[in-house]
Amino acid sequence: MARMPAEYRLSHHMAYAIGIVLGIVVGLFLKTSGFDRDRAVYPTILIVIPGYYVLFAAMAGSTNAIIIESAVMLGFTLVAVWGFANNLWWIAAALAGHGVWDLIHGRLISNPGVPEWWPAFCSSIDIYLGAWLGVLLRQGRIPPSRR
Repeated sequence: MARMPAEYRLSHHMAYAIGIVLGIVVGLFLKTSGFDRDRAVYPTILIVIPGYYVLFAAMAGSTNAIIIESAVMLGFTLVAVWGFANNLWWIAAALAGHGVWDLIHGRLISNPGVPEWWPAFCSSIDIYLGAWLGVLLRQGRIPPSRR
C-alpha cells in the first residue's frame, strides 16, 4: 500500500480527538433522530466496525489478513447477535472491548492496509459509543432486553 503524503497523516492525538468528537456526534444523532429506539442500531454498529479491518486487508491485497480479520469480525458479529437477543449490556461491553482491541490489534495481527492513525481513531470512538450505550441503558432510556 502506498504511504500517504505527510499532509494527509494524522497525529495520534488528533486521531483520538476526532474519534471522540465523532462518537459524540454519532451518539447525539442516534438519540435525536430516534434511530436508537430500534434496539438493533448498536448491535449493527458492532458488526460493521470490525469490517473496516477486513476492508483494509482487502485494499492491501493480504489474503492472510483478510482471513484473520474475517474471523475476528465473525466473533464480534456473534456477540452482536447474542447481545441483541439477550441483553444490550453485552453490546456496550463489546463496543468498548473493540476499542481496547484496536489498541492491541497491531501487535497481534499483521494487516498492512491499516492506516497509522486508525487504531487511535477507532479505539476512541468505540470506547465512547460503548460508554454512551452504557449510560443510556443505566438511565433506562433504552431497555437492555426485549422482554
